Amino acid sequence: MKVNVVAVDDHEVALIGLANMLDGSAGCALVGAYHGVAEGLDHIRDPQRPNVDVVLLDLRLADGSDPYINAMALQEAGATVLVYSSLESPFLVRRALQAGVAGVIEKSAMPQDLAAAICQTARGGTYATPDWAGIIDSDPLINCVNLSERQREVLELYAMGESAKRVARLTGLSPETVQDYLGRIRTKYALAGRPANTKVELLFRAQEDGFLPGPLERL
Repeated sequence: MKVNVVAVDDHEVALIGLANMLDGSAGCALVGAYHGVAEGLDHIRDPQRPNVDVVLLDLRLADGSDPYINAMALQEAGATVLVYSSLESPFLVRRALQAGVAGVIEKSAMPQDLAAAICQTARGGTYATPDWAGIIDSDPLINCVNLSERQREVLELYAMGESAKRVARLTGLSPETVQDYLGRIRTKYALAGRPANTKVELLFRAQEDGFLPGPLERL
């Protein structure tokens, strides 16, 4: 029985290439190719369309969407997510890994390796290669500080330059609650041995942990 695959990539050439590769595979079938995650989700949720086992997700899409949010949405819809990307941005790779994707494979991979990765993740396995295992090994900070979604939201807004009062307005929290969150965030970093007493230090910590892109990276 073939593994049904949906590809999400904003490059038409990449989608055509994937179709050609998977058409020649004995174990995989490309049942959908889309430029955005919303289209992929529409396919997954439509009972009239073919069932989806694995989604091949590019990290960098034209809409500038966050790989973490994209991967979480696809997984919550019931699909297994395998990142299929050039892997040029460690920040974007970290974001996908934080969402718990089933694996990462480079676009330069041979067709048989891609098919093997798809089949392995469809069976519930994790596809680990030196390419992305090396990113984890070289990034010991990836899980050092565990922040809630609300704490992340406050940190991202504040570290990017918003005042605490402005963060309160944007999030619907009280100014006192925002200050409490910031205090808790600083405490967590201090306990991890990574001080974040100033706004600049909070920005650095957010970049280190993949919550915000660094100066040479962007979504």
